[in-house]
Amino acid sequence: MGKGPGLYSDIGKKARDLLYKDYQSDHKFTVTTYTAGGVAISSTGVKKGDIFLADVSTQLKNNNITTDVKVDTHSNVHTTVTIDEPAPGLKTIFSFRVPDQRSGKVELQYQHEYAGISTGIGLTASPIVNFAGVIGNEKLSLGTDLSFDTASGNITKLNAGLSYTHSDLIAALTLNDKGDALTASYYHLVSPLSNTAVGAELSHSFSSNENTLTIGTQHALDPLTSVKARVNNYGRASALIQHEWRPKSLFTISGEVDTRAIDKSAKIGLALALKP
Repeated sequence: MGKGPGLYSDIGKKARDLLYKDYQSDHKFTVTTYTAGGVAISSTGVKKGDIFLADVSTQLKNNNITTDVKVDTHSNVHTTVTIDEPAPGLKTIFSFRVPDQRSGKVELQYQHEYAGISTGIGLTASPIVNFAGVIGNEKLSLGTDLSFDTASGNITKLNAGLSYTHSDLIAALTLNDKGDALTASYYHLVSPLSNTAVGAELSHSFSSNENTLTIGTQHALDPLTSVKARVNNYGRASALIQHEWRPKSLFTISGEVDTRAIDKSAKIGLALALKP
């Protein structure tokens, strides 16, 4: 069996990761430790302006079952149980949040050589039903993503996407917000040895008749250090440098400046992730 088309969330993911992943304007600190029994415990703190948020999460893996439990500063307990491949190509995800009794959800993901399907349903009397499906292969795929509110009988989300993958480039086209937004993205791997790549994303809103163009690039200075940069048509330029100063431990510094208002202070973000 080949790789297959993946899931709907994979359409345009390479370009999105290049343009947006790891960029931030906050200060984030994450420490992960492991117990003798193999339980991973992660503590995360995020400083957003004058507000400090924190959470503690644990992850336990037992054969093909992974259980994640996270407690945040608002005393919410987020629990996710993932059963990987109870049958070939199938994944089951059960999640809920305490004390929100309406947050329970069951999701099924199935990946085949020529299809990828993800369905989810809320565990309430009148649930929201989600369906995302992709058909095709590892080169060309076509899919849709929709949500249906059984309480009101309305379709709350309706998206469609198309993806084309070549040896060193990926092009994607998505129609979102019930046909109001059209997004085209492009990812090109220029040099695999230095992980040099370029990407672009063009979005058009039919209701506001506005266009947003974002272009970016990434490059590995050495096996442990990489840099990224991006700019959009509104003059916002961002850059980051990420260094793996020890295995699985990353230090990232990113910044953003409005080139049309240089007098305003730049936004600086710091992220430190420590793993044993």
